[in-house]
Amino acid sequence: MEYQHNPVMLKQLISSLFNKNLNILSKNEKKIFVDGTFGRGGHSKELLKFISPNSKLFVFDRDPQAILEAKKLSLIDNRVHVIHACFSSMREELYNFGVLKNIDGIILDLGVSSPQLDQANRGFSFMRNGPLDMRMDNSCGMTIAKWLSSATLEEIYKVISKFGEERHAFKIAKKIVAVRQLHPINTTNELVSCISDVIKNNKPGKHPATKTFQALRIFINKELEELSNTLPTAIDILKPGGILAIISFHSLEDRIVKKFYNKVSNIDPIYKKIPISDINIPSPVAKKLKKITPDKDEIKLNPRSRSAILRILQINS
Repeated sequence: MEYQHNPVMLKQLISSLFNKNLNILSKNEKKIFVDGTFGRGGHSKELLKFISPNSKLFVFDRDPQAILEAKKLSLIDNRVHVIHACFSSMREELYNFGVLKNIDGIILDLGVSSPQLDQANRGFSFMRNGPLDMRMDNSCGMTIAKWLSSATLEEIYKVISKFGEERHAFKIAKKIVAVRQLHPINTTNELVSCISDVIKNNKPGKHPATKTFQALRIFINKELEELSNTLPTAIDILKPGGILAIISFHSLEDRIVKKFYNKVSNIDPIYKKIPISDINIPSPVAKKLKKITPDKDEIKLNPRSRSAILRILQINS
């Protein structure tokens, strides 16, 4: 079955990579881009429409199914180079291609993709019953079911509280521990049942399992750690004038991106305390260009885009 994925803020993201109107873009320049989260290739395929025949696009993903889709694209477009790896390994992977410091733009579309949510056997969705997996790369590592079977009450509580910002975290953790003593929690429905037994009066329109599923997914895939490790690498391997465009979907991700962008686009506060002349103060590494959110039309067509935030950073020349 083909699973559709509607890329969020497609035109805005592609325009931001060139920092200009796409209608006046020259297609003759050789450029190098990186899509760190290929998914089903929505952003990559659109980007390929606007770059020259001698340009290169390196695409990363840790999901084997996404890599299969990327390889299909590379067979019909030799500008595409496919790398099955986390985006945090960008520097090491791209070093072999000799493109470090020559990259024009990097895209990161964070979080889980629509196909991952829509496939019950991936275990990401509380709306579909399936094995409780949640691994982005389901060819290796521990499933969330396996982790829940042995984690302590304190460990489960901390994960749900920290990565889900769930105020009922302790009650949910306690319920999980109680239920697993009766039987293993191996399916998404079994986990949803634990959560629903605890959260009785949730806000209308928001499923009671939303925050817990988010927390467990972020934890088992080390998503925030991946992001934090990648940001310094990204600005270090971009060329002067290069663009870093990141789409985030929840406050934990966006907080990390926003804090990092603020840090590298401002003079280090420590220099305000040192009696040296302005001429000796290092300039900021980059500048923030804009923050973009989906318009009403996009949210109507693609409700999953409603919480998305696109932040743009440009390396100073």
